[in-house]
Amino acid sequence: MPSTPAPASVSALPPRWKRRAQLAWQSATRQENHHDPEEHMHREQQFERGLKALRQIDPEAGQMIVEALGDVSPELGHQVIAWAFGEMYSRPGLLPRDRQLITLGILTALGGCEAELDIHIRAALSIGLAPAEITEALLHSAVYCGMPRALNGTLVAKKVFAEKGLLPIENATA
Repeated sequence: MPSTPAPASVSALPPRWKRRAQLAWQSATRQENHHDPEEHMHREQQFERGLKALRQIDPEAGQMIVEALGDVSPELGHQVIAWAFGEMYSRPGLLPRDRQLITLGILTALGGCEAELDIHIRAALSIGLAPAEITEALLHSAVYCGMPRALNGTLVAKKVFAEKGLLPIENATA
């Protein structure tokens, strides 16, 4: 059975990401029920909506995840785009900056999520949060998840800020 072509938005991706997104799409469409065109359309619409939301937040960070998963779990890459970005990040009710602040707090509290925290700190900067706002959110998380996790999150933020030339942080309060 031939695979369904990837959505048109995949062709707009940079070449190094395009192949991974195509693999994720092909894997996902192989696993779906081809006898239900409505389900297929819904899955494609989720993927399209996810790509759009992902590009608005931080196209490079999200695509790096898809690329990293392309040869090991393309379905997980598809779900990151279709579900996490296409369903959850696209919901009304919270502004993107609020979603990122919540995400930073949760990832900090979970611990062991430094790679994801790095991605979401970059996304938070991309959507307009200031470094001082990010560090304040990480400081606030210490109250609920403990000092070691808040320190780990803040050190990830420091690494990202250093890479982007944002240190020292202006308006940081003691």
